[in-house]
Amino acid sequence: MSYSLTLYEPDVTDAQRREAEQRFRDALEQTLGDAVLVAPVYRAYQRIVATYGETPDPDSLSDAERAIFEQWQAAETAAVAAAFGPNRYMGDAMYEIKL
Repeated sequence: MSYSLTLYEPDVTDAQRREAEQRFRDALEQTLGDAVLVAPVYRAYQRIVATYGETPDPDSLSDAERAIFEQWQAAETAAVAAAFGPNRYMGDAMYEIKL
């Protein structure tokens, strides 16, 4: 299963955006362990958020749900830092992942 990624950064050239997208992908895939894991982990993360909200109580999650939730958040944080820089806040990062 593949995914597409679009970064939204208005003040960069197309080449800079493509380079940032590649850095985002590389960090995301490296943190998760492989490119083929991005879509299933992201889909599972979305289900967890839909069920428990954006900041679920860790005690309300099963061990597997907690592992997926934490794994995705770590990968997302690494990807945002790689693409936008380490001082960029998650809320400022504009990107879209489509499965």
